[in-house]
Amino acid sequence: MVVLSELVNPKLSEGSSSSSSTHGHSSSIRGHGSSIDRHRYDIFLSFRGLDTRLNFTNYLYEALIEANINTFLVDEEEIETGEDLKPELETAIKASRGSIIVLSENYATSTWCLDELELILEQRMTSNHIVIPIFYCVEPTHVRKHKGSFGDAMAKHKRTMEAETDVNKRSQWAQKMDRWNKALTEVANLKGIDVKGRFETKFIEEIVKDIYRRLHVSLRSAQPFLIGMDNHSNFVTSWLKDGSSHTTDILTILGMGGIGKTSLAKYVYGLHCRDFPTSSYIEDISRRCDGKFNGLLDLQKQICNDLLKTNSIQIHDVSIYTSKIENLLARKRVFLVLDDIDSLDQLDALLGSKGFHPGSKIIITTKDTWLTESCALFKTKVKPKHAKHILEGLNWIESEQLLCFHAFMCKHPKDGYEEVSDKLVKYCQGHPLALEVLGKSLHNRDVAYWEGCIEGLKKETDSRVNNILRMSFHSLPSNNDKELFKHIACFFVGIDRYVTQTILNACDINTRAGITNLIDRFLLSIGWNNEFEMHQLVQEMGRSEVKKESFDKPWKRSRLWCHKESFKVLKQKQGKGNIVGLALDMRMLEKEKLSGSFELNTDALSKMDNLMLLQLNYVHMNGSYEKFPDELKGLFMHGFCLKSIPSDLPMENLVALDMSYSNIESFVGSYSNPQRLQKRKKSAGICNSLQQKRWTKHLQTASTNCKKSVF
Repeated sequence: MVVLSELVNPKLSEGSSSSSSTHGHSSSIRGHGSSIDRHRYDIFLSFRGLDTRLNFTNYLYEALIEANINTFLVDEEEIETGEDLKPELETAIKASRGSIIVLSENYATSTWCLDELELILEQRMTSNHIVIPIFYCVEPTHVRKHKGSFGDAMAKHKRTMEAETDVNKRSQWAQKMDRWNKALTEVANLKGIDVKGRFETKFIEEIVKDIYRRLHVSLRSAQPFLIGMDNHSNFVTSWLKDGSSHTTDILTILGMGGIGKTSLAKYVYGLHCRDFPTSSYIEDISRRCDGKFNGLLDLQKQICNDLLKTNSIQIHDVSIYTSKIENLLARKRVFLVLDDIDSLDQLDALLGSKGFHPGSKIIITTKDTWLTESCALFKTKVKPKHAKHILEGLNWIESEQLLCFHAFMCKHPKDGYEEVSDKLVKYCQGHPLALEVLGKSLHNRDVAYWEGCIEGLKKETDSRVNNILRMSFHSLPSNNDKELFKHIACFFVGIDRYVTQTILNACDINTRAGITNLIDRFLLSIGWNNEFEMHQLVQEMGRSEVKKESFDKPWKRSRLWCHKESFKVLKQKQGKGNIVGLALDMRMLEKEKLSGSFELNTDALSKMDNLMLLQLNYVHMNGSYEKFPDELKGLFMHGFCLKSIPSDLPMENLVALDMSYSNIESFVGSYSNPQRLQKRKKSAGICNSLQQKRWTKHLQTASTNCKKSVF
């Protein structure tokens, strides 16, 4: 994940004064880093501040700095008219190993930019200075042939020259014009990079990687930008630097898929890997092991090569490699990051069970809270010291900044996009990966396209975000847990834990262990009022798993929660024995202003033999209630129109009955069967207990919230 951080603004350490009125750069004179050879800087940035100061060049500079690429940048904002910065510019260019030239629309209007360009190309010829031209919203042919804005700029310089009355100055202008023209032609003929039609964030990543390759910058890989992660980064950094005997050996970074675990681990590793004699970062372990015969072997080999700093002999036995890794970890102080672990086999193979050399630090990222302390290391007599750190979603401001960075290359919505941006921020609920993916997909799109995207979000079942979240679902240890997750995702989000467990236990679902497993994998949480909570994207992923049972024929699915689909299935009497849960609230349909009759017949339920969960809120039904399924465990009929419970309604297997906001005057009517009457009295008691303060609150909330289908 690549996200935006606060602007890094290190000042140039050696004395420099601000100057110039026309130079095209961003803010003050900025440089970063110390040289390990005769070059002070890795990169000199040449650009026109008027065009790219507040967007592309600023983000490019931040990316270079965060990636440990020493970069020189000068600003026109604090430069006073009449002061000459030329000697310092010459020094900086000559002290740099390479230059990035951002050729934008107004680049050639700045004589300072043109002077920089001339000097940079001169360095290229005399000292192997690397030059990377970037064509930012301009055509290379316009630069080469001095057309378009470049032609206009050069024509303006020519008029300035012709207006000069001093013969010597006019001659100097003519010589400069000749050198500038040649420089523009030369730079356009170099192998440059065109931004046109590409995501700028990805483009910047590629530039940073290219510089690493061409300048052979050692060891540290390009760093991601982090937004909303400062506290987390500071915590992990503090943990890494704590050398006391009481510090922990292992830190597990926990959180749901896409929440930023990998980004945080990668960022911290990049900052501190040089603080350790040996280090290794093993990324994306679950994917690299998934279904691959040599997956673990490849990872073990990578660890050995990193820690030994040489290529090890290929071994074809996991246990032998594990023993080798154990010995390395025991005798060396290491910094090791294991990213996205999802099984005990992976941990045992990559860490062994012998423990670590004093001062070593191991970071594990996983979506499973239980995993780390279940590995072989924790089954020894001397257990390692372990700490956990949980990542949660971004707040509203951070979410907006991240979305806008990827969508607009700035921290706030463009004019006219405020409302659609708010909708997307609300939809993502602080999920960084979702904000990044959506932001990139909406870059340079108009508001209408944004609106269309928002409309289609909940229909998407195979998105990148969904697929990452789905990994936690597939890691659940049993089919029972998967069915429990789907039940809650479809019907019980926002509902009291005790009530839900009572109903689902009656449906032969093991909730005691199942709920723990869901919570451990960040698929579920418990709210302050003991109600079930689920991130909206996780809930949609769960519902998409049900949709996969039949995309086009909802009556073939096991659960129906969409009111429109439920009504259609009942109206057309398509329901069969495969349906175990159905929710329908007529008020939701009335809000959609659908035409036609809303009345239904009870025989629409007659073939749903396995239906156990049924919600029919504010539904008017004709016919005999004996056609209701006998297997019902939870029945919810808010706004029931009759004054008493129908005597033919099957209630033998009910464990929960809720008829809130109804016309019911009595739960007991005239019954010929005393045993049936006794069961109805028992059900009435259950109904009363379900209408306690906490339960009623949830039902009222659910009945007015069109986004939730709950029992």
